[in-house]
Amino acid sequence: MSSTDQQPTRPAPPAGLRALVERRTSRDLAGRLFSATATGAGALILVTLAAVAVFLVVRAWPAMTTPAEELADAISWIPEGTTLLGYVGPLVFGTLLAAVLALALAVPVATGIALFISHYAPRRLASPLGYVVDLLAAIPSVIYGLWGGLWLAPRLLPAWQWLADNLGFIPLFREPASTPPRVIMTVGVVLAVMILPIITAVAREVFLQTPRLHEEAALALGATRWEMVRMAVIPFGRSGLISAAMLGLGRALGETMAVFMILSPGFTYSFELLQAGQHQTIAANIANQFAEANPLGVSALIATGLALFVITLAVNTAARWVVARRKDFSGAN
Repeated sequence: MSSTDQQPTRPAPPAGLRALVERRTSRDLAGRLFSATATGAGALILVTLAAVAVFLVVRAWPAMTTPAEELADAISWIPEGTTLLGYVGPLVFGTLLAAVLALALAVPVATGIALFISHYAPRRLASPLGYVVDLLAAIPSVIYGLWGGLWLAPRLLPAWQWLADNLGFIPLFREPASTPPRVIMTVGVVLAVMILPIITAVAREVFLQTPRLHEEAALALGATRWEMVRMAVIPFGRSGLISAAMLGLGRALGETMAVFMILSPGFTYSFELLQAGQHQTIAANIANQFAEANPLGVSALIATGLALFVITLAVNTAARWVVARRKDFSGAN
């Protein structure tokens, strides 16, 4: 008998063990596939962001390298002797001013609504009210523009006139108020309404995550409901509230149609909120000039879009820095 014939045959593994090994191999394969997909999605975001930046720089380069005299001669809406930086500057100023006004009006109201829904309203009222606020986000911006220009602006005129008559000594409200009130203050009100549901929705969810024990401990120490909200809820949700405000700010910075349909444009560095013909935003200016722009004009408009791109990145970076500083003192962890 040969040595080969004398070797004992190895018993086959049990069926259950084989099934377990196959399931584990399948799970490992699925895990690797999911990891690769998630990594690819994250890389795709970075590639897309880089592609947008490269596109803006390449298309804006002709306007950025053209002398001011040639730029003004080739583009009708750029004043004589104005450089590209001098053209973009007032647009950046108007964009930031409109967004800051909207944020100043919307954040206190949104915070109050979020606190009311999360801690004051009866349960049967809180859910329908939350749905109603969320529905504001579904309204197209052109509808906001029509509403703001045709219905809201005439009704705001008495309020703006009162501000000019009584607070006209403050440069912000210098009289007389323009009629019709197609001014940056009206734009700020409309933008505040537009960003209100975004800020409210995020703030509401953050406030609802406040640990119940923190709230009960504050009440047990004799705090009123407002003191409990001030000492437990708001500190817990501060980072989330900042993130919500930055989301709203991003919407306000890039809004086009509503601003285009309401604002009487101008190109100045002016803090007079009730005067028409003083301000313009980047997005609204692109919508206004793009149809009649020649190739160099399109390049100049893309240069303004590049400025808006940089502003948006800077705002988001600043927001992440603020949230990171406060994460140890909030509910982020």
